Amino acid sequence: MGIMRIVKLTTETKKNLLDDLLKRSPNNYTEYADTVQEIVDNVRANGNKALFEYTKKFDKADINEGNIKVTKEEIEEAYKEVDTHLLEVIRKALVNIRTYHEKQKQYSWFDSTEDGTMLGQKVTALQSVGVYVPGGKAVYPSSVLMNIVPAKVAGVKNIIMTTPCNAEGKVYATTLVAANEAGVDAIYKAGGAQAIAALAYGTESVPKVDKIVGPGNIFVALAKRAVYGYVSIDSIAGPSEILVLADESANPRYVAADLLSQAEHDELASAILVTTSDELANKVSEEVDKFIAELSRSEIMQKSIDNYGYILVADSMEEAIEAANDIASEHLEIVTKNPFEVMMKIRNAGAIFIGEYSSEPLGDYFAGPNHVLPTNGTAKFFSPLSVDDFVKKSSIIYYSKEALEPVHQDIIDFATSEQLTAHANSIKVRFE
Repeated sequence: MGIMRIVKLTTETKKNLLDDLLKRSPNNYTEYADTVQEIVDNVRANGNKALFEYTKKFDKADINEGNIKVTKEEIEEAYKEVDTHLLEVIRKALVNIRTYHEKQKQYSWFDSTEDGTMLGQKVTALQSVGVYVPGGKAVYPSSVLMNIVPAKVAGVKNIIMTTPCNAEGKVYATTLVAANEAGVDAIYKAGGAQAIAALAYGTESVPKVDKIVGPGNIFVALAKRAVYGYVSIDSIAGPSEILVLADESANPRYVAADLLSQAEHDELASAILVTTSDELANKVSEEVDKFIAELSRSEIMQKSIDNYGYILVADSMEEAIEAANDIASEHLEIVTKNPFEVMMKIRNAGAIFIGEYSSEPLGDYFAGPNHVLPTNGTAKFFSPLSVDDFVKKSSIIYYSKEALEPVHQDIIDFATSEQLTAHANSIKVRFE
């Protein structure tokens, strides 16, 4: 059993840790880029034919124009398979998620002046959005809710989901139920890079969308990067991560449990404790070992902790906060005597959990804020998925003749200075 490594926080150890974490970025997996590009190009050129061939090859399923789209009957069937209590929980979570995202809505605005100008910003929802939902070993209905709800609240008319099916052509029942509850418009059986290409370029069966969101494996991540610019994407998500910022007042058992809540996702997941207390550092390390011994995904957790788990001991809370801002973690928990005071000093984090009863899974499933968060240090410049991701803005400009007259010469002069005489002329002709 490897006890979690405890390192003194210095400029050196922090640099090593940051270098280490960045190795997990999807940007480093370029060896698959050619394969992905080939799949994307093939689907773009050959539509359904390529999509169905890849589905046969990778998912072992016989999918055709007749059965690629999930039917009403399949959705009704799924409701029979999902535990009624789980359905209740999904519905409760949906209310919280919807309520939170409704507060993010932005509206168009127009400002007029007495001298005859009107300027404004028109906010328009995207027409169509594709939501990718992974198949594979695990099923994440929570992720289905988090990707569909903000699009729905934004007013997107057409929300299309793609998700891989099994060899029998079936999709996870909980995935179907969660998507239906959240208000999806259509679901197609397609996975991997081929599904991303189908959404980006459209096939005879799958409609083209304006934006693709949702998590996936490295092939999905690279395919999203390959189609970016032709369509919009949410982000290229790296492995999950948690940082707990704690002082001597923290409960070591809680902290250890929270660190492992991320480590179980993936061998590349990272769990970091930054603390001002040597005693807490040692106790948390012991508790981590106890939990790994009794929890189900112990092998994944052990690898994740061995590779990307750290306990950093800082001399002062100031130093600890600075380290947290440099690491810019996806999830940040603050378990200190004055957590709100610490929160004021945090600049970089995807989601901030305050106090010992706000553990990270609360945000994953239920509280309402989105759990699609920036990873791999991108919280320095990216935000959680939100309603903003599903709208775009247009600028509105109106001048009357009376408003244009007094400034028209200024515009002519500016255009002339750039040697753009046709620009100048387009203003000039109106006052000849």
